[in-house]
Amino acid sequence: MASRIVGIDVPRIELDGHGLDSDTVTLIADGEARVEVPQGAFDVVERSWRRACELVADRRVYGRSTGVGANRVLDVDLADLDLHGLRLLRSHAGGIGEPLPARQVRAMSVVRLNQLLVGGAGLRLEVVRTLAAAIEAGVHPLVNEYGAVGTGDLAALSQLGLALAGEHPWLGDSTPPPAINLETGDALALISSNALTLGQASLARHDLDRLLRATHVVAALSLLAVEGSLEAFAEPVHLARPHPGNLRAAFEVRRLVGAPARPAPPTGRIQDPYGLRCFPQIHGPALEAADALERVLAIELNAGAENPLISGAGPDGGSAAYHHGGFYSAHLALALDQLGLALLPTARMSAARLAALNEPGITGLRPFLAGAVSAGSGVLILEYSANAAIAELRNAATPASAGHAVLSRGVEEAGSFASQAARQMLRAVEAYRLVLGCELVAAVRALRQREQDKATWQDLSLPVGRAYALAEATLDQSMEDRPLTADVSAAAGLLDALAEL
Repeated sequence: MASRIVGIDVPRIELDGHGLDSDTVTLIADGEARVEVPQGAFDVVERSWRRACELVADRRVYGRSTGVGANRVLDVDLADLDLHGLRLLRSHAGGIGEPLPARQVRAMSVVRLNQLLVGGAGLRLEVVRTLAAAIEAGVHPLVNEYGAVGTGDLAALSQLGLALAGEHPWLGDSTPPPAINLETGDALALISSNALTLGQASLARHDLDRLLRATHVVAALSLLAVEGSLEAFAEPVHLARPHPGNLRAAFEVRRLVGAPARPAPPTGRIQDPYGLRCFPQIHGPALEAADALERVLAIELNAGAENPLISGAGPDGGSAAYHHGGFYSAHLALALDQLGLALLPTARMSAARLAALNEPGITGLRPFLAGAVSAGSGVLILEYSANAAIAELRNAATPASAGHAVLSRGVEEAGSFASQAARQMLRAVEAYRLVLGCELVAAVRALRQREQDKATWQDLSLPVGRAYALAEATLDQSMEDRPLTADVSAAAGLLDALAEL
């Protein structure tokens, strides 16, 4: 089971094919922990390989004694058997596009290692040990961006296979493990996985989870900055329509500002703009979509879904190689698409709160929160910048699962495009981070300009008070008209810390 083990010098993560989650993938991919594989997990791999050898000895097994794709009907000549696997990797390692960031490729390696420890691949133990050694050394293969349509990350994992064989470059500052000889049975067994897509999805879910939590804090600061009503966050409102995400979003805002479950009626506006009044109803679905993606990942990260699946439970009680379609990532693609669609409205509402902060009829402050000069522009440009970033979110919300492809001479007539959905989500996360950064800059600026009682947002016993103190100490206090690029970058950099409040 994946668990954090704190050693003398560095934290260690034990992988055994069970219990891996997106947070753990991210921890290892970011170099904040090292991997440890117990001997029992290696024993599972060894037994799986032995079963595969038994099967190939007396029957046809896809990818081991036959070609792949449309070539599944062709047997591999005995004279070619020794090089069949290596040729398969060479032919499939044709990824195109820019090299992926190290973080994403390390996440792929971690996911693939954990999947192989489940024991369904029939891969040689030496290959698994060498992959673990590469992760431990902090090196990763060069992997290009494009090469999959949601039916297996064939190009990326073939590049990994060739790196293990010494035919493809390793990247990183450390010494890679010695090259190994890959046998025919190692090739398809290694690449029959969506490990890159799962690694990217894990990173996106982890990062977005933190941003969604930080959104509660930023929205609470905006609520205080416009002296908004807490009635929209009252517990009775959400118990009457008890969607889990809505309940959580409303509770978090109340907790952050120290409000009771049944806040007092407002003394000013009866109803706030949608960005505040409808915050639980718009942000709640994004929270639920992030949870739904994690439920899918909890299965996929620990799945032995290789095709063929090498099993010790055949019809006659012996070993079996089950040929199947477990590589097809419909659940993952749909979960990623759902999250992208749910994130877009919550990003739009951040821009709506930013617009409210710029409106003197709502704040009672100068237009655009400008300084004490005539016709100052203040944070006017942040609305443009935030909406430009939201355009990226809108593009990323286009469902990747609506894609279609017919491949390999027509025998593979569909694709989930989960790989595209994962890349879209990674882009959406970074765009959303900047949108929130824009709102945070404006909210803190508005609170600084207020002359009314500051008890709530300066009360360090409240999470919102600690959030304001952190932002106050970090963000430039100047109210002059000036470029705000650095301010937004600094605010975006605070969001992970705000998520912990």
